[in-house]
Amino acid sequence: MINRCRGRKIKLEGFNNLTKSLSFNIYDICYARSKASQNDYLEYIDEVYNSKKLRSILEEVTRIIEANIINMSSQDYDPRGASVTVLINEGHAPIYDSGAVAHLDKSHIAAHTYPETNAETGISTFRVDIDVSTCGMISPVRALDFLIDSFDSDIVLMDYKVRGFTRDVRGRKVYIDHDITSIQEYVSDEILDRYAAYDINIVSDNIFHTKMMLRKFKLENYLFGPESGNLTQTAKAKIAKMLRKEMLEIYECKNIYGDE
Repeated sequence: MINRCRGRKIKLEGFNNLTKSLSFNIYDICYARSKASQNDYLEYIDEVYNSKKLRSILEEVTRIIEANIINMSSQDYDPRGASVTVLINEGHAPIYDSGAVAHLDKSHIAAHTYPETNAETGISTFRVDIDVSTCGMISPVRALDFLIDSFDSDIVLMDYKVRGFTRDVRGRKVYIDHDITSIQEYVSDEILDRYAAYDINIVSDNIFHTKMMLRKFKLENYLFGPESGNLTQTAKAKIAKMLRKEMLEIYECKNIYGDE
């Protein structure tokens, strides 16, 4: 992994007000044939990734990027899903502005879960959206390995962009304060070996997009419910094909019809 967030130091004229935003979106896929098993899967996901679990994940993200938590709120929803929002800062002393004291380097992290199931096919999909927006020297891409490993990530979609500008001591605008040509530079080789990855980057505009899909999967890790123990080899092959199709559709962001 190439970690360049701690690269060259830029001497700034004042406060670093660059905004760095990471949108991290994962999908976990499984197969549950019966209605009871589908409900059990949704209950399981709702329990494993409830707001308490999300809070612990976001607390660790905050520690990794070396930020401080100012405030945190969370909510579990009925019947499904959870959300957590964290207000963070870089940990500098308060900055005075027009006679008022304010942390101008405030940033935020938000996480939301979306479990759903397809009763017709038995395919269930759990989605997590995490948005990390920071300003100052800290960058959210430093937490990518942890985020990917915190969930059973079959599909990972990531967007990273740097917005605004700050000025160096000579008054010149600085539009990015760290080296990056791809989000993959901040993902470990061990993780990248497990995924097929694809980039769409506009480096000149500091916009980076990466999507990843597991190269291989073991079917037994995707079967949920007691009826899964009595499947024939033919049935297993059919389910494996459906799971792979579901992953491809999410990865490609389009529906695949027929036997493609």
